[in-house]
Amino acid sequence: MTTEYTGAGDPARSLALLWRTREKSSRKGRPDLSVDRIVRAAIDVADTHGLAALSMRRVAEHLGVGTMSLYTYVPGKAELLDLMLDSVYGEPDRPADVEGGWRVRLELIAREKWALYQRHPWMLHVATSRPPLGPNTTTAYEYELGAVDGIGLTDLEMDSVVTLVSGYVHGAARGAIEAAQAEQRTGMTDEQWWWAHAPYLGKVMDAERFPLSARVGTAAGEAYGAAYAPGQSFEFGLSRILDGIETLIKTRTST
Repeated sequence: MTTEYTGAGDPARSLALLWRTREKSSRKGRPDLSVDRIVRAAIDVADTHGLAALSMRRVAEHLGVGTMSLYTYVPGKAELLDLMLDSVYGEPDRPADVEGGWRVRLELIAREKWALYQRHPWMLHVATSRPPLGPNTTTAYEYELGAVDGIGLTDLEMDSVVTLVSGYVHGAARGAIEAAQAEQRTGMTDEQWWWAHAPYLGKVMDAERFPLSARVGTAAGEAYGAAYAPGQSFEFGLSRILDGIETLIKTRTST
């Protein structure tokens, strides 16, 4: 699937729309349309049909209006994509008071991100190295930094920790979504896939040549009922990420 990129629209128009400093309208504008309604419709299209199906025409069809009427409010798909991302970044619950310290707060952030990707899988196909600089994106970044503020890290380390956790969740969620879609796309469950390959694998796989693969692969397959367990992998990796951050914090606070 083709990757889309944020930040490709006109900067002035994008920021004005993201922060709603000026919602363009004219005598030709429809009174039943707004930027918010268009963005919600675009998210519905991407949630239902995937990012590849997203276009101004498809969003207009979803709203039951002419395609050209959208351009009165949103200049094009590039700006619309920024608006969509900033909108969904506003969905997670961000409680102000979380007991348990930085580790609990970071874990909560990671789980909220994981859940967000499950609700909107299309997000995993949008490159955000140039993030949409909107209010919800900025609020999320502020909240995430707050989880590690005042614990002995430098500003750059705080940013790196937030980036590390976000990047980990993104990769783990992408693997989980792909695994979940495998049965739908191939028409075969993990169990069916395994039993279809097992007789042939037994003939070509030499346990003496690949002793570790045979032993560990068998143990994992029996435990997960598949070659890959997204949930278990996410939990294991998140714990190890947090362990590493804890080690970094200890080195800062012990000096």
